[in-house]
Amino acid sequence: MLKALPAQFLASPEPGGWRRRPRRRLLHLISAALLTNPAYFEVGRFLGGYGFMNITSYSSSQFGEPSNVAGIQDLGLGYSADEIERSRVQDIGEGEVTIRLYEGRVVQGPLRGTQAVFKVYPGARAGASEADVMALNELRTHAFLQSDASGICDNIQFLLGAFETSTGEQWLAFRDDGRYSAADYAKLTSERQLKEKSGDMIFWNPFNRAYKLELRRYFVLKLLNGAMCGLVHMHNHDRLHQSLGPSSVVLNTVMEREGLYLVPRLRDLAFSVDIGYSSVGAGALSDGLWRRASAAGASTPLEKRAFGIADDIYGAGLLAAYMAFIPFCEAGIMDGISLQRLFESTFRLDIYAAREYCLADDRLSEAVNFLDLGDGAGWELLQAMLHPDYRKRPMAEAVLNHRFITGAVLRNY
Repeated sequence: MLKALPAQFLASPEPGGWRRRPRRRLLHLISAALLTNPAYFEVGRFLGGYGFMNITSYSSSQFGEPSNVAGIQDLGLGYSADEIERSRVQDIGEGEVTIRLYEGRVVQGPLRGTQAVFKVYPGARAGASEADVMALNELRTHAFLQSDASGICDNIQFLLGAFETSTGEQWLAFRDDGRYSAADYAKLTSERQLKEKSGDMIFWNPFNRAYKLELRRYFVLKLLNGAMCGLVHMHNHDRLHQSLGPSSVVLNTVMEREGLYLVPRLRDLAFSVDIGYSSVGAGALSDGLWRRASAAGASTPLEKRAFGIADDIYGAGLLAAYMAFIPFCEAGIMDGISLQRLFESTFRLDIYAAREYCLADDRLSEAVNFLDLGDGAGWELLQAMLHPDYRKRPMAEAVLNHRFITGAVLRNY
């Protein structure tokens, strides 16, 4: 077993960060001037489509059946109202809105030649009025976060422009910094492990396997670090993500040997919530958040704001758990829903009890060993982020500076 990674793979010793490459300044200097003329863009081939995952309203006897946020449907994950009330967990819903993705590029202006990915929302004319609200919210959130050219975050997807077509569709153009998500990386990695074990791939000798495991640990920690950098930036600017998960983190590479150049970026800000003190409690897409805040005992604007931040931290905790397990397990052993049920329903968010359960399953051994780094730093962080009491969850900045997220556990390994 290797004791440490080569020097070029080690994390920065500075708290909260990895070594970063110099920023590309051109896009930052013109960030306020979003391109709104469709003639500035050239649309390429269709890339696919997907629906949104969102945190829906809080389920409790106080409010009866779970209400949907602007038509967001409950998935019915199998939790009773009492279980959710006691654990104060999130209901996850899948949106009725399905968006389309296209590749393309900018063909005019100072950004000419910039590769783009178009995100297309169906228009109100197609009976998708909710999509208009989501598109407008995402546009406004990105425009706000990019309004200060000197403070643009490298870990949030960059919006180039937006326009509406004659059919009412809303087109958002993002800089193409990668088309794979963290969920894609986890799936590819787990499937590759299954092929290796089944003999479909060349067997790695123990030394190569150990080195490969070190690269994977580095890659996952840097992914989580980048995602938390983006979340810290959003919270520092009074914005919640509210749809944080493995599919909402886009990557510029899924090759673990290229981990040094990995730049994770948050995307899918359609459900972002403004938590400025004058805006707490309002918002067309945030009704469910404030209902859950009230059910958790948050009544004042300050308490509701704190709940919203803690709610994002909970989502980030589930993301961290997903990335700690799925890439380190063979395909079919564990999935995101099963993992969430294990923590929330089976062990009622007692993460250390969940560890003992996982420890007894050899198929989960690499995930357990990963979270065990730094005398259990990973489990410690998960327990804090997934604490049943929202008041006891850490702030995003504290998570970013935790020794597990900074990569310090690799240097101490």
